[in-house]
Amino acid sequence: MAETVLRIGYLRVAQPLPPTLSNLDPIPDKNGLAGAETGLADNLTTGKFLGQTYEMTRVDVAEGDDPLAAARDLLAASPYLVLDAAASDLLAIADLPEAAGAMLFNTSAGDLDLRDTACRANLFHTLASDAMRTDALAQVLVKRRWDDLVMITGTHPADISYAQAMRRSLTKFGLSLEAEKEWAFDADMRRTASQEVPLFTQDFGDYDALIIADEVHDFGRYVLYNTWEARPVVGSEGLTAVGWSPVIEQWGAAQLQSRFEEQHQREMTAQDYAAWAALRTLGEALTRTNATDPETLRAYILSDAFELAGFKGRPLTYRDWNGQLRQPIAVAHPRALVAQAPLDGFLHQINELDSLGLDRPESKCEAFQ
Repeated sequence: MAETVLRIGYLRVAQPLPPTLSNLDPIPDKNGLAGAETGLADNLTTGKFLGQTYEMTRVDVAEGDDPLAAARDLLAASPYLVLDAAASDLLAIADLPEAAGAMLFNTSAGDLDLRDTACRANLFHTLASDAMRTDALAQVLVKRRWDDLVMITGTHPADISYAQAMRRSLTKFGLSLEAEKEWAFDADMRRTASQEVPLFTQDFGDYDALIIADEVHDFGRYVLYNTWEARPVVGSEGLTAVGWSPVIEQWGAAQLQSRFEEQHQREMTAQDYAAWAALRTLGEALTRTNATDPETLRAYILSDAFELAGFKGRPLTYRDWNGQLRQPIAVAHPRALVAQAPLDGFLHQINELDSLGLDRPESKCEAFQ
């Protein structure tokens, strides 16, 4: 019997990195790609019993180079691309004539617009959106009855996007901000945090929790335990809502964590998990359909029959209105899992996971109709 082969392209487009105040968190080696490699290995393990195999071609585009030429080359070999790129590059690739009818997986950009007004029919999202993460955190705030809230926002585009998502989530769950400040310091907080942060937070007065919008992890670490009032810090630092965390151990997650660490000698990140889920989505679809054409796989992935075992306690499925992978969101600190959203009591008429992020009535995506 002839072997069925599914070819997949992995395209990484380097993005400029902002200067940060600390070098404590270097970007992990092969962030994202390592997750794709683990997903590929999992697919190959299953496929060898079914006469199915997988091949993945990796291409890196240096900062400032044209990603579209690389995308065209990969699309000439396969209609399946896993993308690690900024939102603008994702849209440019999705709009290529060569990408019509292809299946592209966003594993790096949490921007809400990509799932809403700027959605594309060929662009799926395995990375949790910013809105899913902030909705998860808002559910915890409601449960804890922390409703007197303030926020500090950084100036990087990722910080601004996260802050916008947070404001939306607070409104969605009946909360609001009492005050907000922008962090625009360029001083070395490693030396001056104990003096600067108390003064910076003094005029917030009393509050229940301080939200940090610092997605590049520049200043937020220095806010913890330095605020004028001793209060919880949540958001990008402290208590965070993430698509994946090394502290997730239940639901068989420890097995995935161990496989990943054995292969890559480090812990799995949320972007690694998103890339792993993209590879496993294609693997699961091929296993169930034994087809390699994108029309068949796309229809199956968006159908009620598709389920992905994602080590999060529930089967993962795709929203057929914008291509977002439904998934529980971990609310954790660096040492332990505190909760997993959706929390008890946050109900939904169809799927409780749709209480996180853009629900069908909220979505302005028309490409998937």
